[in-house]
Amino acid sequence: MSEATFVVYLVLLGVLAVYGLHRLWFVFRFRAWTSASAAAQSDAADATAAADAPYVTVQLPIYNERTVAARLIRSAARLDHPRERFEIQVLDDSTDETRAIVDREVAALVAQGIDAKVLRRDDRTGFKAGALAAGLASARGELVAIFDADFVPEPDFLRRLLPCFADPRVAMAQARWGHENRCDGMFTRAQATLLDGHFALEHRVRHTQGLYFNFNGTAGLWRKSAIADAGGWQHDTLTEDLDLSYRAQLAGWRFDYRPEVVAPAELPPDILAFKSQQHRWAKGSVQVARKLLVEIWRAPVPLRNKLEATAHLTGNIGYPLVLALVLCVPLALPAIEALPWWAHAAMFCASTLSVAVFYAVGQRAVGRTVLERVLDVPSAIALGIGMSVAQTLAVFEGWFGGTGTFVRTPKRGNARGGRGYRSMLKGLPGIELVVAAWVAFALWRATGERLWGTLPFLALFFWGFAWVGVLSLREVLRVQLSRLRAAPAEFAAAAERAAASELTPEPRTDAAAS
Repeated sequence: MSEATFVVYLVLLGVLAVYGLHRLWFVFRFRAWTSASAAAQSDAADATAAADAPYVTVQLPIYNERTVAARLIRSAARLDHPRERFEIQVLDDSTDETRAIVDREVAALVAQGIDAKVLRRDDRTGFKAGALAAGLASARGELVAIFDADFVPEPDFLRRLLPCFADPRVAMAQARWGHENRCDGMFTRAQATLLDGHFALEHRVRHTQGLYFNFNGTAGLWRKSAIADAGGWQHDTLTEDLDLSYRAQLAGWRFDYRPEVVAPAELPPDILAFKSQQHRWAKGSVQVARKLLVEIWRAPVPLRNKLEATAHLTGNIGYPLVLALVLCVPLALPAIEALPWWAHAAMFCASTLSVAVFYAVGQRAVGRTVLERVLDVPSAIALGIGMSVAQTLAVFEGWFGGTGTFVRTPKRGNARGGRGYRSMLKGLPGIELVVAAWVAFALWRATGERLWGTLPFLALFFWGFAWVGVLSLREVLRVQLSRLRAAPAEFAAAAERAAASELTPEPRTDAAAS
């Protein structure tokens, strides 16, 4: 049994090592952006502003975002662009008091002479993709900027991205995400580190190497004609941004990436919000792989583009592989002892150390100090490991399930001390603690077998699963306690409404009056 499990263990570790070597390829190909390139870009932006500016439509898709809606709309209004060549569309599908906030803020912009309007639909067909498509039908801009509700773009955002479109083949220009609440704690710092790896290394290298990369759903500028040419916004996946990105590039359009331009945003404030976000991203990327991978391989594009697109769209397969590896380890330990030490070292470096190097280089690229890197990179790796249980479910749903429902990520915004949105619970809370206990058993057994080389590997896995499990269980308990505390007040309010309705006579009809 241990020998058979050991074979499976080696296969899983080998596949993970291949993905790890892929990350090292990003490290070797990475070239940092410089202040000189940022200055040249700023000069080009000033030149563009002085010339005839293109008409820009700013789309703000919103659904129940009372804590951040006003901030977003005000930030969009501060974008530096000629007002006669500029419009704001607030695509509001909200069903709560966000509607009143949006109406008030848009009315204030109109009073200032800004062309702003609210577009509402009768239903949420297509979710965000449906809202963007509906807004695009009446958009007057030749270029379209998109910002999610938790973003706060800087005033010079448009000026700095517009020079990208001097090339008529460019369909989209993406900015790098910033993190307003990075320093809230270890959890948000780990999230920021994971995202920085994507934006600082993956996007940067794919762009400089002429490979396909994606629009991230927000903080980007699109050419309207390119969206139409690629088939428009489609909602048969949960990541409409990734889907459109690949369709546009397969149609021959080019993408541009500007890491010097940073759009600040809010990271998910709690583990349930983070799980909701990551579940949608993982499931959606697998759906896009299922939808487009065959088309990508049939397309007349270079082999390197096909290989990188495959690695990109299937990257989330790493989650079920990690989970399966963890389940195998305790059973395979007796056979692992027969593996030479150098083989252990090679596998560990390829599958785990490569990931650490990848994120460390990403943190250096965005200006983090050595101490910050030492603290945050292990936390990011542990967080990614701990998410394996939830993300495995997302991967299987993406391969074998339907499209599903677009669940927006709750934002804290201005509700730190007030009424925010509750995160949606998916799966069993704290299930990761069961896996952590299994890893603890493996640690105990490896210590008894004197397999010292496996201990750092197992300790990292234990930390990841225990951390995510504790955060999940704690957040669920917090939500339940808040509901219990709010229940008496809600019950009293309902009773008052019921009593008021009984005391108020119903209006009489004409027949009753006669």
